Order: sequence, then C-alpha cells, then structure tokens
Amino acid sequence: MNKVAERIGMAGVAAIALLAAAVFFSNFVVKPLESRNAAMKERFSRKADTSAPASEKVAAVYAYLQKDEGTTDWLAKLHGIGTATGVQLRSASYKTLPAEGRIVRYEIVLPVSGSYGQIRDFLKRSLAEIPVMSVDQVALKRQEKGGSVQADLRLTLHMVKS
Repeated sequence: MNKVAERIGMAGVAAIALLAAAVFFSNFVVKPLESRNAAMKERFSRKADTSAPASEKVAAVYAYLQKDEGTTDWLAKLHGIGTATGVQLRSASYKTLPAEGRIVRYEIVLPVSGSYGQIRDFLKRSLAEIPVMSVDQVALKRQEKGGSVQADLRLTLHMVKS
C-alpha cells in the first residue's frame, strides 16, 4: 500500500478519496432522491388523469346552488333561526350585487343583538340550514360590561339565475 501511495503521490491519494466520496454520495443520496422523484411524478400523473374536467366541476357548483327556494324563503328561514336562537333581529337590508354569469348574489346587511353565544349559535345554524349562504363580515360591539352584544352581519346568498 505504501508503494502505491509513493507512486501516485498525495494528489493521487486525495483523488481516490474524492472518487470514493462521490460514489458514496451518488449511491446513498442521489439515487434515493431520484426514485422518490419518479414515484411523485407517477402519483401526480395518476391524480391528473382521474380528476374531473373543469366543465363538470362548474356544473356541480351550479347544481349545488340551484335550489327551489327563493330569496324571500331564505330570508324567512333566517328570521326563524334568529327567533329560535334568541337573537333580536332589527330591520335588514338586502340588495342584488351586479354579476356576470349565471350566479346571482344577494347581499344582506343584518344588525342583530344578543349574547355572544346566541349570535355565534345564530351564525352556526344559519350556515348549516341555508347552504347557499356565506358570512362575509361580522362586526361585534359590546354595549356595557356583561350586557348584550350588538353585531352587524354582512351575509351573501349565492343563487343561480332562473
């Protein structure tokens, strides 16, 4: 071994050590990463093939938003939920928002009062019972310590044009 080291010198020994380190790095770091990359590419290509086309997804959204109830029916249900949860509903205002396409949005501004728990329950039940509704904004204001909470709710009904 000493004869070989003397013949190739220190530069040769360093080159052999670097070559061994490169082979080690290639086998134990690069190869596992390449196989993991290939597996991820295969999984992604399978997912892309099985996903529904965009037109089917849009049709599913329209089918979900297509309900027999009208705006007044949803507002009556909202009032009933408010009564059931003990929230005091004051006069509400709503307007149709300008939109292109088949989806119509009705913005409802609803000032309510009650305890924090009642308002939270009102929102929870409203979202559960009115599937075409979204909560856009909630502004809470406590009147006095331990008193009722005033809330301004901004809700939107998303419906398909008939």
